[in-house]
Amino acid sequence: MITGDHAVTAAAIARQLGLAGAGEVLTGADLDRLDDAALRVQALRAGVFARTSPEHKLRVVRALQADGAVVAMTGDGVNDAPSLKQADVGIAMGRKGTEAARQAAQIVLTDDNFASIVAAVHEGRTVYDNIRKVIAWTLPTNGGEALAIVAAIAFGLALPMTAVQILWINLILTITLGLVLAFEPAEPGTMTRPPRSARAPLLSPFMLWRVGFVSVLFTAGVLGVHAWSIGHGLDAAAARTVVVNAVCVMEIGYLFNVRYLHGSSLTLRGARGTPAVLLAVAAVVLAQLAFTYAPWLQALFDTRPIGLRDGFIAIGPGIALMAILEIEKQLLRRLGLFGNAPRPGGRLRPIEPRDFEPRATSNPYDD
Repeated sequence: MITGDHAVTAAAIARQLGLAGAGEVLTGADLDRLDDAALRVQALRAGVFARTSPEHKLRVVRALQADGAVVAMTGDGVNDAPSLKQADVGIAMGRKGTEAARQAAQIVLTDDNFASIVAAVHEGRTVYDNIRKVIAWTLPTNGGEALAIVAAIAFGLALPMTAVQILWINLILTITLGLVLAFEPAEPGTMTRPPRSARAPLLSPFMLWRVGFVSVLFTAGVLGVHAWSIGHGLDAAAARTVVVNAVCVMEIGYLFNVRYLHGSSLTLRGARGTPAVLLAVAAVVLAQLAFTYAPWLQALFDTRPIGLRDGFIAIGPGIALMAILEIEKQLLRRLGLFGNAPRPGGRLRPIEPRDFEPRATSNPYDD
């Protein structure tokens, strides 16, 4: 909190808000006695800056940026304009904010409600997570299919799938399972996670590991099912039919796993899914039944009807894949290698958009 109010008043309001570092209060006079190096240290410790001038606000923003922080600054007056311009994200009040503040800011709150900022952060984290989920699902599934074909050619084995069957898999699953991940709701603990680094790549080390690891598991599942099918007397077309069904089951199992990048999928909520997920899975199951048993699709994709035993063999790799990946999640979490996962405690109090209720009356502490 950076305000022109008295230090005692500002500290009292900060404590009521549960603001981190509310016990550390610096005034404008204190800032005048600090050089830039000392201010960088104090800016990370203090939670309240009182009796400040526009120059003080600008110095605090610059001190935080010099330490590598991404700074969002909220203000409404002319004296906030310099710091709003300097901040990485300037946020001005749309109703009571001055024209100077609105022109200097990148974002204008049309309702003057701080809860809108919290809601925006919540939505932004959800969208970013969903982008990562789509990537984490798409790359390994396609990588596993390609790696299985490459491995079969390298070892002189019969191809486990034909080109047109791979086209079927990518067409049916990409427009169903891959699409629904974009509509996933926020994971539990979304607002308790520490902020990610501004320099963090979209393909983090965990994501790269997951792409390689899942691709290998898919390859093992494809080659294993194909070898079992041939070994138990199925002809090449029937064996490939079992393999395609196994790939679809594995991709469904992986979908439920990747829906929770920051937590376990083996929960009631994870198993229940969302309406979009359940609808997509139902569409894939119906499409695979037609792929396997409809005569015109059998002629088009060179498939054969399979029996109950072969159907269970196609389901097995999907269950095994999900079990292995859940164990992997637990091991990586215990080793502290699970990425930007939720953590309890710390300086930041976990908040959600629903914690804030819009008020009809104006806030007496607008600064």
